[in-house]
Amino acid sequence: MIKAFQSLWVLGLVVFSGAAAAELEVRHVAGPGYAIVGELGGRTYENHGLNATFGFVVTDTGVVLIDSGASKAGAALIEKAVASVTDKPVTHVINTGSQDHRWLGNGYFADKGAQVIALARTVDTQQRFASQHMEQLQTVLKTRLDGTRPFHAPAPVDGNAAVLSIGGVDLHLRWLGDAHFPGDAVVWLPAEGVLYSGDLVYVERLLGVLPWSDAAAWREAFGRMEALAPRHIVPGHGRPVGLEVARRDTGDYLDWLVVELTEASGNWEPIDDVIARLAHAPAFESLLNFAELHRGNLSRAYVQLEAQR
Repeated sequence: MIKAFQSLWVLGLVVFSGAAAAELEVRHVAGPGYAIVGELGGRTYENHGLNATFGFVVTDTGVVLIDSGASKAGAALIEKAVASVTDKPVTHVINTGSQDHRWLGNGYFADKGAQVIALARTVDTQQRFASQHMEQLQTVLKTRLDGTRPFHAPAPVDGNAAVLSIGGVDLHLRWLGDAHFPGDAVVWLPAEGVLYSGDLVYVERLLGVLPWSDAAAWREAFGRMEALAPRHIVPGHGRPVGLEVARRDTGDYLDWLVVELTEASGNWEPIDDVIARLAHAPAFESLLNFAELHRGNLSRAYVQLEAQR
């Protein structure tokens, strides 16, 4: 049963204090779709590694959770956030990606009987990075990582897309192209016009191009997402937005990176000169984490585009 205050777009700030300090903001997006908005900064002991945006869909038969958090303890906090909206249990968990906070809470929900769902290409990347992510999280979360086990979808979905009909709601799981991590996917609710983008879209903060990211493919995937014309986007980081804001904070930055760096690579411009020339990017400097991430994004994207030339 959905609780009476569901009609409010902002349902309120769910704060878990004391030993379980974390801050998650629950927002109603449209129809059965909700967002759980975590912090925009980095992973900390205090935030349980929940520095991302998650989502859930309330169906006739239970809750479909979109991404499960970075640990068993973090998953329990996400479960409490869901419980602020509905008494229905989490019956399914869909992973949009392979970064730690997208899937390392899977085991918590699987132990309660939830079905874990992901594309095979997403699971492949989860398996590749599981040990690395657990080691990194151990440094940050310490005892708050206790009981966490890497658990991926036991029957991964082959191919690039699947339609999941759960409790009267159709959810489209799609791979639009590699982005932040190989195998990143989106969950699309066409009837409601709601798209859970995972790490394909960042708003309010700068995206990160990692050594295993693909800036050019990410840009193309963003274009394919735009073609769906979603009315509401629940991003991987930040609050729910419309397509215009997603374009401004993610699409425009990817366009700028790829166009500028492709030209620089074609002109054989030394990488240090490129980074110095493009270090200031006024259109994006208001995004959180710009100072920490932008130069690294330039360097890694330049190397990637050179290799693809």
